[in-house]
Amino acid sequence: MAGRRGRGTATLIAVAVVLGWLVIGGVAGPYSGKLGEVATNDNASFLPTDAEATRAQELAAGFVERQATPALVVYERTAGITDTDRRRAAADAARFAGVPGVIGPVSPPVPSQDGQALQVVVPIDDAEGEQVGQVVDELRAIAGADRDGLTVDVAGPAGLLADLIEVFGAIDGPLLLVTLVVVLVILLVVYRSPVLWIFPLLAAGMSYALASVFIYHLAEQDVIKLNGQAQGILTVLVFGAGTDYALLLIARYREELHRHERPWDAMKTAWRGAAPAIIASGATVIVSLLCLLLSSLNSNRALGPVSAVGIAATLLVMLTFLPALLLLGGRWAFWPRRPELDRADPRTEHGIWSRVAGFVARRARPVWVVTAVALAALTLGLTQLGATTLGQSDLFTERTESVAGQEVIARHYPAGTGSPATIFANQQTARQIAQVAQGVPGVAAVRPVTAGGQTGPPDPNAPPKVVDGRVQLEATLADPPDSDGAEQAIRDLRRAVHEVPGADSVVGGFTAINVDTAAASTRDRNVIIPVVLVVIAVILALLLRALLAPVLLIATVVLSFLATLGLCALIFRYVFDFPGVDQSFPLFAFVFLVALGIDYNIFLMSRVREESVRRGTRAGVLTGLAVTGGVITSAGVVLAATFSALAVLPLVVLVELGVAVAVGVLLDTIVVRSLLVPALSYDIGPKIWWPSRLARTARTPTEVGDAR
Repeated sequence: MAGRRGRGTATLIAVAVVLGWLVIGGVAGPYSGKLGEVATNDNASFLPTDAEATRAQELAAGFVERQATPALVVYERTAGITDTDRRRAAADAARFAGVPGVIGPVSPPVPSQDGQALQVVVPIDDAEGEQVGQVVDELRAIAGADRDGLTVDVAGPAGLLADLIEVFGAIDGPLLLVTLVVVLVILLVVYRSPVLWIFPLLAAGMSYALASVFIYHLAEQDVIKLNGQAQGILTVLVFGAGTDYALLLIARYREELHRHERPWDAMKTAWRGAAPAIIASGATVIVSLLCLLLSSLNSNRALGPVSAVGIAATLLVMLTFLPALLLLGGRWAFWPRRPELDRADPRTEHGIWSRVAGFVARRARPVWVVTAVALAALTLGLTQLGATTLGQSDLFTERTESVAGQEVIARHYPAGTGSPATIFANQQTARQIAQVAQGVPGVAAVRPVTAGGQTGPPDPNAPPKVVDGRVQLEATLADPPDSDGAEQAIRDLRRAVHEVPGADSVVGGFTAINVDTAAASTRDRNVIIPVVLVVIAVILALLLRALLAPVLLIATVVLSFLATLGLCALIFRYVFDFPGVDQSFPLFAFVFLVALGIDYNIFLMSRVREESVRRGTRAGVLTGLAVTGGVITSAGVVLAATFSALAVLPLVVLVELGVAVAVGVLLDTIVVRSLLVPALSYDIGPKIWWPSRLARTARTPTEVGDAR
């Protein structure tokens, strides 16, 4: 009777938890499709406040009534521009001026020296924000399609931003759909059950909805910044990590169903066994991501809290909603492979991994030496990594209109036309600054912003505009504004104008933003990576109650990370033909690969420690490997596949990050966690737990036999 009452109470609690979460999901669900409304993709706003380009933007605000981002409409006819082409461009320019969001004056068509192109500069009000994409779409509609040999493209900073906004607009729909399908297929393969896959997928969806509602309101109140990059990573991170946690809990629950008659007792034992590892794993990821708050770049600082909120929501759901669902499903949830009450040793269900454990036991030292050497060999690929700032033509995996237009500009005009460097200097030194700037290699022309608001003459004698004792000069660069040559020109330009006494000069503009972003990325990498390693070491030491094991585990993760970068460098160069990686890539790859890679260390070694207390260290290593090998490998495949979903976005930075995490996670689960760590731990034996009491525990008869 008491047993029936207990079962009834457990069922009522589970029903109440599930219903409560379904209500929360009904409220939070719509917000998952509204995150794009509070996202911003203005790269300029990502700069550190003390960057020179940021100071230049602040000074530029005083020279205009409203700040604008230029769209460059370019017309090209390789046989030579005709009178009809000129009339068409002039008519288009008049119509551009009437588009809402365009602030005058729109320039007349500017012919190229070779007579093969025309260019119209269309300033778009910065106040349009994310709506710049709609303004650019209207410009493209007015300019029309290519006709009779005349090509027309809308490029420039506004065209690039519009194309980026269009790419990130795919996040709410296609990326989420692809992620769901990938997770569904893998769960069906892993569980081979028509029922069980529903539970982790439903819980992952609930996690995403809960994270979305918090992130939406935090971003709306400007507590955190959300951009398209963080939004895309949030989607795959929540579904990938959530499914990982679900796999771990479900695997432990299945084990306990063999030992307990009542699902409630099985779940209590499984929860107590799996929850510490899941919580430690989630906490490690959260703390590692929050280390991005140390970044000087707002884009990095945005990614940290957004992803951390996603993981926190996932932890909460997976430790409450998922257990309640599994409890209601009972043994039938595993149909047709229902676990029976037979009190079998959990290793009997893991034949393949028991054989792997046996192999590790027989060849422990050769296994870890060979795998370590193989991973070290992969690090040689780092010489091919070539971290750089990707140019506009390299940002997309597809050829966008802004890229095509920029190529036209580079063929027929000084490539920096439309995206000049801006120089601010004291009025008394303006003439000297202009002369110095004109002499810098890579600078094609220098012109003042005149009192009438136009750049350059029409009137060569027009006085420059003076604001608070400063003047603004515009330096047109010879190279494309996103090229290495243009960035070097900015560095040389800054060095030259800073040396003019009393000028108090400041250099900004589109290219200067790229230069300052690259410098900040280097600084962030040097600061954040050591902090993340220290934080992870502390968490591992607390979890494992040892010092030697955390040091060795972190060493394996770092080796795995470097090997992944080396392998990815070869893939990016010789498979995808990418020109390099963005400056932010190594830091993002490190945070995700190390934070997520340490998850599998935690899953494995927490179980190894648990078994070591009962069986002895070496037997515990083998048992831990046998019972967690399958679930860790499945979790790795899920996480790798979900991050691979980033490849649906035609943006090189996200494709590279998705590939790197996928390759790194697979390398980690198949090689590091299955061979290197178990073999190293087995070879070291009880000393792996130094200086805890477990390191001094007398060996079991099994271990004595192994040693012999």
